[in-house]
Amino acid sequence: MSFGAILLLALGLAMDATAVSAARGLSVPAIRARHVLLVAGFFGGAQALMPVIGWLLGARIGPRVQAWDHWIAFVLLGFIGGKMLWEARGDDSGDGEATADHFALSSMFVLAIATSIDALAVGITLPMLNAPFALSVATIGVVTALLSAAGLFAGRRFGAMLGKRLDLAGGVVLIGLGVKILIEHLMAS
Repeated sequence: MSFGAILLLALGLAMDATAVSAARGLSVPAIRARHVLLVAGFFGGAQALMPVIGWLLGARIGPRVQAWDHWIAFVLLGFIGGKMLWEARGDDSGDGEATADHFALSSMFVLAIATSIDALAVGITLPMLNAPFALSVATIGVVTALLSAAGLFAGRRFGAMLGKRLDLAGGVVLIGLGVKILIEHLMAS
């Protein structure tokens, strides 16, 4: 797996966390350094940790399913991308937490886990695709941290409409990457 493909994967995975960060940016009158550190640390850290867990699972089951690995990657990435597209069409207005601390540690932890579940599934496919472990994990974590911090500022600046567009873009990128992997493997056969 090339660095370009890893970077595209990281960008696609980061969109959920970026959209949530943008929503967090809407909830505060001013962004403080604490807010930036929290979204970058929690979202980037969770996005880096989940592929490690998935990778460990994938390394154990990978040799058993090597003949089907490209189909598995296609289905998982397609499912995750489709889920992001489906969620992007939903209604975001059900938050209703006007007085809640949107940057409470417990809230950030739950959001970080929720936005990184797709990275766990992607981590399962990485050993099957012979992706470099350290480079993949570092790229996913750093890209998510940077985009989450940027999303925080973008949310403060541009408003609620940004979140759905980020989810749409992330979904399209993940589906496109799944299709690319499938085509490459079918053409090589």
